[in-house]
Amino acid sequence: MINIEFPDGSKKQFEAEVTGLEIAQGIGERLAKAALAIKIDGTTTDLTTTISTDCKIQILTFNDEEGKQIFWHSSAHLMAMAVKELYPNALPTIGPSIDNGFYYDFASEPFKPEDLEKIESKMKEFVEKDLPFVKVNASKDEAKEMFKNNKYKLEMIEELENITIYTNDGFRDLCKGPHVPSTGYLKAFKLTKIGSAYWKADSSNDSLQRIYGVSFPDKKLLNKYTILIEEAEKRDHRKIGKELDFFSFHDEAPGMPFFHDRGTYIWNKLVNFVMEKMIIRNYEINKTPIILNKSLWLQSGHWDHYKENMYYTKIDNNDYAVKPMNCPGNILIYKTKSHSYRDLPLRAGEFGLVHRHELSGVLSGLFRVRAFTQDDAHVFCTEDQIKSEVNDLINFMDEIYSTFGFEFHIELSTRPEKAMGDEKLWDIAETKLKEVLVESKKEFVVNEGDGAFYGPKIDFHLKDAIGRTWQCGTIQLDFQMPEKFDLSYEGKDGTKHKPVMLHRTILGSVERFMGVLIEHYAGKLPLWINPNQVIVLPVADRFQEYAEEVASSLKSAGIRCDIDARTESIPKKVRDSELQRYNYILVVGDKEINDKTVTVRTRDNKVEGMIKYSEFQERLLEEIKNKK
Repeated sequence: MINIEFPDGSKKQFEAEVTGLEIAQGIGERLAKAALAIKIDGTTTDLTTTISTDCKIQILTFNDEEGKQIFWHSSAHLMAMAVKELYPNALPTIGPSIDNGFYYDFASEPFKPEDLEKIESKMKEFVEKDLPFVKVNASKDEAKEMFKNNKYKLEMIEELENITIYTNDGFRDLCKGPHVPSTGYLKAFKLTKIGSAYWKADSSNDSLQRIYGVSFPDKKLLNKYTILIEEAEKRDHRKIGKELDFFSFHDEAPGMPFFHDRGTYIWNKLVNFVMEKMIIRNYEINKTPIILNKSLWLQSGHWDHYKENMYYTKIDNNDYAVKPMNCPGNILIYKTKSHSYRDLPLRAGEFGLVHRHELSGVLSGLFRVRAFTQDDAHVFCTEDQIKSEVNDLINFMDEIYSTFGFEFHIELSTRPEKAMGDEKLWDIAETKLKEVLVESKKEFVVNEGDGAFYGPKIDFHLKDAIGRTWQCGTIQLDFQMPEKFDLSYEGKDGTKHKPVMLHRTILGSVERFMGVLIEHYAGKLPLWINPNQVIVLPVADRFQEYAEEVASSLKSAGIRCDIDARTESIPKKVRDSELQRYNYILVVGDKEINDKTVTVRTRDNKVEGMIKYSEFQERLLEEIKNKK
């Protein structure tokens, strides 16, 4: 007999050589049906793996993030089976899970939208057959023979030390797994779109065909997701941004947004809102150049760790780079004068324009761009001040996000493979951040290996009105940059010490946050941030003068106000104003002129009736002030 320990600390005995599936069955039928894979002493593997010694285990289901990723990766494998059956000349390359589903890339003739239905039908056939996923170990020579006709798999084999292959009734794929036990688990799925990609995300490599999909353990979840997607399409910030004249994109600057007057208003409101809060918290506000010498990027480590995402130029025959991040510029400002421990913490903020080279295939409205503004700040502090400063930053995040009605969850991201600097400093930094989160009683999950190359970080994932999450804010603890730039302050003992750096963003990218807001509110922005605040609709031409009087008064008070003087019916004007998401629609005619009133409607077609326009103006100013 062997002893199995579960996550809650309980233990149970089983016969040796028991499988994960048998353990799930021993616990209960419900868990057995939901089980997808098993984690044995921290290592995730197939549910069919046998266990012969005492260990700790966790049964993974679709409720676990790792369980979802296994389910979606298995679905990608299922899709590859179907594509290969229907299009024998197509060469499968890679098929990972992603944040909300999966994709698979094929070297193939372009797929057409009508092909997706055929592929789905074939996938359903394989689900009905309930084909087991069987794991096979192979030598390099054996693997090369199996995939001799697929140059992409052969290239992958050369890069691998341990090679595993999964087979399903003759179909086989190079894969480390794990997978669900069989295709019968993958009952509900939908292929969502066709795209293109480059092999290994390198534009100098072959162009591939990509098919995206989503999948769930049952059709109820798939139907719920379909409704969510339909709602998300209605909220698409690219569509709303065009309808409301917020921004545009042009071939003359691919991936770089052009903000129109209304969009610039939103952008400025966001920046000013955060800046006002920063000033209250004793931040300096800096502004640094966009182009900086190569030597600076070599010193900071960006040249070695980030150069494929940077743009370059030459000035006086010297190499320069367009900044992808703001931190080196703010470090140079710190070094312009001597600092004492009395100066710390020094909080230096910058709304800095940065440029990052993104592949054209991943550009997506304001969510993925090549030019954007980061609401960066760099806090220079002593090691003893780390906890209080991180706590203050968490509270700052909470204050900003709650203004927009966002809830959030937190992830602690640890040392990545290509990390810079001493591992001991990394361990100290990770421990400090973890202690702050534990002491703050904030729930968090650990995201292993996803830290920045110079330090661990706390990431904030916002939940929007329809349940989607967006990573926006981050707090990064950095011992490395102060070492690289030889930063110092004079301590109480009269000697030089190294400060610690905290990098933080709250909005993250101002542009991306604006896109998230547009989708969160479906374009119906709160009054204080909406460029379309009030519109006045005169019932006839003779009321135009009174409409202008009302609009002028509101504008003088700082409220944005337009007049719709078209010769259209009032119902038509009202409907158009609702579509333009004006917070308030004011109708004026004979009675309104006589009583110095306006008839107020909201964009949700609620009629509030006649109100003195002076009273209405005061009400709006209060609403803007309180950011309701």
